[in-house]
Amino acid sequence: MSTHSTMETPQDQPRFSLSNSTGDDELSRYNWTMISIELFLFFIGIVNLVSATAVEDKSQGLFKTQLAYFGVGLVLTAILIFLFHYSFLSRVAYLIYFLNLLLLVAVFFVGKSSLGAQRWIGFGPVRFQPSEFMKLSMVIGLAKFFETDRTTSGYTLREMALPALLVGVPALLIMAQPDLGTAMILLLVFGSMMLFLKIETRTLLIIAVTVATALPLAYRFALKPYQKQRVISFINPMADPRGSGYNSIQSMIAVGSGQLTGKGWKKGTQSQLNFLPEHHTDFIFSVFSEDWGFLGCAALLIAYLFFLSNGVQIAYQSHDKFGMLLSLGILMIFFWHIVVNMGMVMGLLPIVGVPLPFLSYGGSALITAMLGVGILTNIANKKFMF
Repeated sequence: MSTHSTMETPQDQPRFSLSNSTGDDELSRYNWTMISIELFLFFIGIVNLVSATAVEDKSQGLFKTQLAYFGVGLVLTAILIFLFHYSFLSRVAYLIYFLNLLLLVAVFFVGKSSLGAQRWIGFGPVRFQPSEFMKLSMVIGLAKFFETDRTTSGYTLREMALPALLVGVPALLIMAQPDLGTAMILLLVFGSMMLFLKIETRTLLIIAVTVATALPLAYRFALKPYQKQRVISFINPMADPRGSGYNSIQSMIAVGSGQLTGKGWKKGTQSQLNFLPEHHTDFIFSVFSEDWGFLGCAALLIAYLFFLSNGVQIAYQSHDKFGMLLSLGILMIFFWHIVVNMGMVMGLLPIVGVPLPFLSYGGSALITAMLGVGILTNIANKKFMF
């Protein structure tokens, strides 16, 4: 009796296997978790942005512009995921860094000003902020620098000098724009990466004492008057409730007035009556809190936590040091943006211009975040490819 009477012939089986080896089958094997969370967070951001700008005639088109930026980000993300292996970034890391550094210098000569700050470079109607892209460029440069390093006992001050220079130069240029928030993010990301890589105990103590000693001097000589007022307002917002403390007070009112379930979409009085300043950018979380309350904020935090935990898993599973450090650095960018932005709108930190990832309006910040997710997705899907 034939052994193939009730099943496919051997000749049929290879044809079946080949017909299923399609591009769609390859795509189905990709890890799309980070992209999926990104889409979810961006959807929340667009819905929230519509609420934040509902009663402002001049801002009615902001969500459409944000959608256009998102489209650009999707194209760049697709290019990163499908056309490159992340190891390519290691070969061009310093080129990316120095080109971005040149753009930061160019800001002082051809930059566009807005609200007293000169941070943007424009080409016709299109403007971008080099300091936003510097966050990724710095992380790529640091990952390249530490990729071949073999220090095991902990970094000394001398060994940290060059990577500190890679961070210090752009941080100083960004502070001069002035943009204290972005410069602070660069330093926080660098510090986080160094702690992960391990710093010699003696060196860590010296740095801690130096920072503690330098802070009062920096406050007195380095900060501009309005920045000093922000520190004072952080300590006691009621010292100047109609001036420097106004933003912090209105933000805390918005966050608290949402209570458990919120006032409802587009029903927040602080944002709809324009008491809350910059509610489509720096204080976007205040709008969200007022509309959706504690439960909505808890859901948003869980989404961010899921996002970060998946990033940690990508870093842990990376097969090489460059991929691991690159993942870690990108995660720290997201982590510190979330912590600083939410902390400042709730009065837990001084007010600085740091956007909330995927929620705050802004093309440069959104595209930078999407590029970061694209790199993480590339690492997740090509970690075993050589």
